[in-house]
Amino acid sequence: MTSTLHEVPAATAGVAGPAPAPRLSLARLRRLCLELAKFGVVGGSGVAVNLVVFNLLLHGLSSAPMTATVLASCVAMGTNYLGFRFFAYRDRASRTKRQIALFFVFSGIGVVMESLLFYAAYHGAGLSGPLGSNVAKAQSIVLASAFRFLVYRTWVFQHRAHHGGLDDVRHDARRV
Repeated sequence: MTSTLHEVPAATAGVAGPAPAPRLSLARLRRLCLELAKFGVVGGSGVAVNLVVFNLLLHGLSSAPMTATVLASCVAMGTNYLGFRFFAYRDRASRTKRQIALFFVFSGIGVVMESLLFYAAYHGAGLSGPLGSNVAKAQSIVLASAFRFLVYRTWVFQHRAHHGGLDDVRHDARRV
């Protein structure tokens, strides 16, 4: 039996093919862009807090570089929680002990990542002067922020109906 491009061979009739890949709808893309913009506003203010506290401690009060970076990151972590909870992700599930614990656990991991990156740039690459230390700090913040964005939106500030990162995409794909 011969078949054309438009016919389904008898042997495969009724057999489901691979599921179509989830599509990113225009509405979902808009929501993601808005979420990213809000994350940027809160994150940008957190970066400002982080850099101001860092410079005050390192250059103003002559604290050790690693002490300054860790303390500055911790202060920024607290201000970021408020911004994310009450601005960027206010439409997400209500505040719970689990949400707060996850935020601070993942933020702590982010502080460790940021501190290690800062250490490598400050001590390893020699970015130790006033300008160099700020470049090292800014780079470490940016790199650790990519991690934070993913874990905050996926596990910390979940949508009420979803409990996993890929569930959002799968759910939207079914609605399309």
